[in-house]
Parts: sequence; structure tokens; C-alpha cells
Amino acid sequence: MSNTPQVTAFFDQATFTATFVVADPATRRAAIIDPVLDFTPRNGRTSTQSADAILAFVEAQGLTVDWLLETHAHADHLSAGHYLREKTGAPIVIGALITKVQEVFVPLFEADDVTPDGSQFDRLVSEGDELPLGDLSIRVLHTPGHTPACVSYLIGDAVFVGDTLFMPDYGTARTDFPGGSAPALYASIRKILSLPGETRVFVGHDYLPEGRSAFVWETTVAEQNASNVHIHAGVCEADFVANRRARDAQLEAPLLILPSLQVNIRAGAMPPATPAGHVYFRIPVNAI
Repeated sequence: MSNTPQVTAFFDQATFTATFVVADPATRRAAIIDPVLDFTPRNGRTSTQSADAILAFVEAQGLTVDWLLETHAHADHLSAGHYLREKTGAPIVIGALITKVQEVFVPLFEADDVTPDGSQFDRLVSEGDELPLGDLSIRVLHTPGHTPACVSYLIGDAVFVGDTLFMPDYGTARTDFPGGSAPALYASIRKILSLPGETRVFVGHDYLPEGRSAFVWETTVAEQNASNVHIHAGVCEADFVANRRARDAQLEAPLLILPSLQVNIRAGAMPPATPAGHVYFRIPVNAI
């Protein structure tokens, strides 16, 4: 039995997000990780173009989608999880501590339709949980730090780390969101980097740092340990935490943080429509 899933990436350059279709070659069972719902902030329009490209690929490859996996509640893009659940019937999975994220943002947006218990999602997972994927299994690693709810998914010889790690020449995730923690991120990354060196690492974003001409999203545990600019093998926790906090203090909020979180705490669904049939995002003024 092969321990190597087939991994296909779909890169959304508007949000620098990598979505992954992960399939068991033997059974053609598949999972979709961190799908993007297209959103244009200038005119408030959504599109399913990116998600539809994934569906077309799935159909062309003869895949059956068993799971829609979210690594966390993203602050930089809207999730297409709700749309893909309607199209495929696959359940949406997220870390169990999504409730901690909802507890922060439900009051901020006065999202009275959202009960902060994670019930908008179909499966809440914790450290060590396993989900079947054909002849493979999906093992959950709780990897908080960027948010308290972040999880990574270990599937065969591949681990999907969301925003926890980026490519070695770009570094690591910010930790200044509510519930974020630089010490927790350090521990989470060390957990990931304790996997076998040949483990393939798939990151959730790439921002094309200076000196590189092409977007990439695949590396290995060995490469991360050897050369990650923030947390290679020689970096101690105290230095990492100090450097991470200093970098975070210089960062602006993501462009789509306000619409993204309103959708993503609802598992990719829009806020409820008004009696007139309009859907609105709320922009809390001077609140973040």
C-alpha cells in the first residue's frame, strides 16, 4: 500500500493562497484543503470561479471528495467550504477550538445567527484524531500559535500546515491575531519539524519573497529544519519569540480580514440576508 497521496495545488494569486486536492491513488478518494471563495472588495462581488476549477478537476480525475478540511478560520480569504459542501456533500472539518475564535468575533460583528459552539461545521477535530481517506488516513495535529484553533493534517508522507509555516525563505506565521501566541507557534512548528525529514510540507500561502521568481508551496521537513529564516534548527524559543513579536508589530491587518472572518466563522456561509434579500458585511469602526 502506498503512503504517498497525490497532491494537486490550486494557487489563488489574489490572496496568495494555495488550495490542495489530496487523493489516495488507489481508491480515488479525496480531500480538499482550504478552498477559496473569490471576493472583490472594490464592489463586494463574490465568484465561485476558483472553487469550480477544483470541481472540474475532481470530476476529470474521477475523484470522490470525502472531506473539506480547513486548517483554521482564515483572515485573508473567504472560504468556499459552504459552496463545496453543497456541491459535493462532503463534510467540513476544522479544529475544535474554532469555538475560541467564534467567541471573539461573534460579538465583534454582532453575528446573532452564530452560536459559538462550532455547530456550523460538520466535524470538529483535535490532536491525534484520524479520518479515513481511502487506504490512507488523515491524522490531525493541533498546531496553535497563528490562531488557537489551527490544525495541520498529516496524510501519508505529506503534512498540510496552513499558515503555521511558510516556505523556508519566507518564514513563519504572524501571531498577533486574537488568541495568537508566539511561544505556542514555536512549539507547534517544532512538532511539525519533528516529523521524518523526507515528509513533504505543503504551506497555505506563498508571497514570492525577493530573490525568487516563481510561487511555490511545497518543501520538506529537512529543508525547513535546515534553512527556514525564522526557525531553522539553531533558533531557540526566546529568540524566535522576540523576533516574531517584533515582526508582528510592523504588520498591517490583512486586506480581507473583516469580510473573511464573518464568512469563515460561519463555515463559508454568508451572513443572513435582510428582509429585502440583501447580504451585508459589517465593518466595525475603530474596533480592531
